[in-house]
Parts: sequence; structure tokens; C-alpha cells
Amino acid sequence: MILEDLYRLLRSGHVQAQGVADTMTQPTVILDHSLCVTSANNAFLRTFEVERDDVQGRSFFGLGNGQWEIAELRHLIASVIPKATTVIGFEVTHNFPAIGQRTFLVDARRLIHPDNNSTNILILFDDISERRRHDAERDFIIAETRHRLRNLFAVTRAIALQTGTEDRTADEYRAVFLGRLEVTLRAQEIASTGETTDFEVLVRQSIGEPGVERLHCEGPAVTLASSKVLAVGMIFHELGTNAVKHGALFVPHGQIHLTWTVEAGPRSRTYLSCEWLEKNGLPITSPKRRGYGTELIEGTCAHLGGKVEFKYDPGGLAATIRIPV
Repeated sequence: MILEDLYRLLRSGHVQAQGVADTMTQPTVILDHSLCVTSANNAFLRTFEVERDDVQGRSFFGLGNGQWEIAELRHLIASVIPKATTVIGFEVTHNFPAIGQRTFLVDARRLIHPDNNSTNILILFDDISERRRHDAERDFIIAETRHRLRNLFAVTRAIALQTGTEDRTADEYRAVFLGRLEVTLRAQEIASTGETTDFEVLVRQSIGEPGVERLHCEGPAVTLASSKVLAVGMIFHELGTNAVKHGALFVPHGQIHLTWTVEAGPRSRTYLSCEWLEKNGLPITSPKRRGYGTELIEGTCAHLGGKVEFKYDPGGLAATIRIPV
């Protein structure tokens, strides 16, 4: 074989080897014994958006903005040849010059050679940025679901424990408990639809049938943050339930008038001031004992940073509710 034939054979082998490397879809580089890049496939150039001249002959740890200059990675790669070790799945998260924040798994191993004395290292890169993002989203959704379930269970437990059993049959207790639980679930659904909720819509859904037909509302448009939806919904559900059992909604011609205004308060806070007035209902007197509904309304208002005042007029219950929005 003459020298020209040998050169042609070597060149053909090199071209074929480079063709195989460029056919690979996984970014790949080959390092020499001094850890400089001797070859980079097209997938590597495309992935990191660099030119071949930007990497050819350069130290692997000096590429880009030094993204691979990690002491542990340098130590692992440096031990591939003398110790015949293999690096598998070394994770690197970095803000790369052209492609931004990405996460790669790096594999490194000695390049196989027929006489088993190769001093070149093959390095492969696996972009797992999307996988990590999906994993993070999944973990967040699972954690959020668990958190909401715990909160919902705590609310359900509190409703069950604080719904009084005195002077109630089992059927009456069940009806009261399920009513309060239903408004809780409904408020949760409303809160989950967006960041804010219309106040009047929430009130009407919290009172439900049959009270909504005889509820007259008047006031400016007010939106509530999702964090306040459950609390405000429970307040007006309790007022509506009390009206059905003891007040204006107990009789056919009873009505409820709800008016509200938005007022400026101390420390530059804005308050929603509501007037709940029942008319044409049963005559009422001041209760002899405080029930769960009264305690829930007062406690919830206080929790929101507001307050409530009840006025037991013979013509119907009047309540003034003031909460920050």
C-alpha cells in the first residue's frame, strides 16, 4: 500500500467516524489527554449555539463562560484515563451564555481503541431541563393538593366539632353540618377559579336557595382576594341560614336588604362596610345564649381584621359587618 492509499484510507475512516458522531442526536465531544476538545458533533454545536472554531482545540473547562469548571467534575473526568473510571449522570445546572438556564447530565468514559491504550475521553450531554421543570411542576401540584386537602379536612373537622348537638336530632345535625360543608366546598370552588371574586356573586351563592330570590343587593362592584372567599362565604351563609330558621326567610313575604360601601380606614387600608337588614320576618329578641353561627361570624370577622355588630330589632335582625379588602 503506497502512502497516498494509506492517507486516503485514514481520511475515509476519519470522515466516516465524524459522520457517525454527527448523526448522533446527543451532544458529544471528544477530549485528548490534556482535556482539550479534539472533536465536537453537530448536536453539541446546535445545543449550545456555538461554532466549531469556538470549541476545537480549547480546554473543555474553559468553554463558554466556564460552565463546566466545577472542581468535582474536573476531578472525575481527570480520573477517567488513569483509573479507567466512568462518569455517569453528573448533573450541571448553569446559566449558559447563549441558551440561558439549563440542566445537563454529563457522562464521560474512555474512548474505546483496538489496542486499549486510548487517551481520549468521550463526553456526552443529556439536556434534562424540561424533565426537571415537569418534575418540579408535578411536585408542586402534589404538595399543593396535599396542603389543600389538609386544610379542607381541618375546616370540615372544625365544622363538625363546633356544630352544636344540643336540642337537635341526628337529622337536624346532619342537615346543618352538610349545609355548612356545602358552602365551604362552594367557596373553595369559587376561590380556585381566579385570583379575585365578585363580592355580590359570592354572597348570593353563599346564601343559596330559597334566600337568593328575596335578597336585595345594592353597592359598588367589589372584588375579594381568593384568600378571603371562604371566610366571607361562611359569614353570609350563616346569616342566610339564621334567616331561614328564625328570621325573614322563615315566612313567605320576608326580605333581606344588603347594602355596602367601600371606605378608607387607618393605615391606608380599604374596608368593605356591609349592612344586613331583615324585614317582614318573624319578631325576634336578643338570644339567651350565643350559638355556633354567632361565634363563627364574629370569629371570622376578627380573623379577617374586621368586626361585626348585631342589632336585634323586633322587626328583624340587623348586622353591620366591616372587613378590610
